[in-house]
Amino acid sequence: MAASSPLRAVLRAAQVARVLAASTVGRIPLGAAPVALLLYARETLSIAAAGLLVGVYTAGLAIGGPVLARVADRLRQPPVMLAGAAVSTAGFVLLAQGVALWASLLAALLAGLGAPPFEAGLRVLWRDLLDESQVPTAYTLDIAVQELIFVFGPLIAGASVALGGPAAGVYVTALLQLLGTVWFVTTPAVRRWRGVAAERHWAGALRASHLRLLLVAVVLVGAGVGSLPVAVIDYTEQSGGRAWTSWILAAQAAGAFAGGMVNTRLRLDGRRLPLLALLLGLGYAPLLLTPSSAAWMIPLAALCGACLPPFLAATFLTVDRVAPVGTAAEAFAWVATAFSVGAALGAAVDGVIVDAAPARWAGFLLSPLVILLAVPWVRPVARAAT
Repeated sequence: MAASSPLRAVLRAAQVARVLAASTVGRIPLGAAPVALLLYARETLSIAAAGLLVGVYTAGLAIGGPVLARVADRLRQPPVMLAGAAVSTAGFVLLAQGVALWASLLAALLAGLGAPPFEAGLRVLWRDLLDESQVPTAYTLDIAVQELIFVFGPLIAGASVALGGPAAGVYVTALLQLLGTVWFVTTPAVRRWRGVAAERHWAGALRASHLRLLLVAVVLVGAGVGSLPVAVIDYTEQSGGRAWTSWILAAQAAGAFAGGMVNTRLRLDGRRLPLLALLLGLGYAPLLLTPSSAAWMIPLAALCGACLPPFLAATFLTVDRVAPVGTAAEAFAWVATAFSVGAALGAAVDGVIVDAAPARWAGFLLSPLVILLAVPWVRPVARAAT
């Protein structure tokens, strides 16, 4: 019971449970939308169009997140997030009408561009809602809960399509995002929050050199994490047990959730970034064993996910220290964008690798290599975080 006391103290703080729950509901589309778009396009357009829709939606997320967060830094969160949600909802609804491919791509782009930046919006609140000593626990809890989004999001999208047809997944995704947005922005802490008054610069948060170094590291880590699904699919197909794919990926998410819960006690900060990046990279190395029985990959996948929440929590604590004054929300949004871009690049590169290399372990080589490359990038950042 004592081990959970820091976590319980955070959850009992005023408004914490509400903003965490609301942002989680609003972020379910991060896990649901790609699956909903794939299933919808497969039935109404084509497999090729499905890939295009997901790619355009992801590009919209990468561009829109930092832009919306920068505006929120200068204004307030509620009007920015509500306007974004309106644009995103319009995109989803237009897409679900069965329009031509060019209009579908435009709709997917709008859905991504307008997606409210919940990660940035939530993380700038922690220092207002909690004591300084509780902030590391809040970051870790947030990241651990986010892993559940990528477990349940695809399940919600799949169930919606199964029950209501191809467009149902798109509609449910839009509805959850809209409900989460309204719930989040009506919270007193969100309505009260204001960005710090500061001198504005065209480069925004990116003018901080240590933040730029950190973002390079996050891209590399994202590439390592993003390549895993490709490697797992190739492995299970070669092993003759493709049904194991979802179980292996779920084990990775479960390992990350467990690692996040442990880190609520450890409270590792930015000074430990090089060590955490090293451990994260090494945690992916055992996957190269590629046992003949796919069941043995379950514990290996859980192991590789365990250090991701501590690394990300330390990253967000460091962002707090190195981001220029008045750019906190934008800086957090850039981290989310960097991770998403890295994940997309990792998946693309690993796809080339598994096509070119017949060895069963080849697809798992990229993850540890690129994550370990992040270590030298975070060393100077860790020194700045002291």
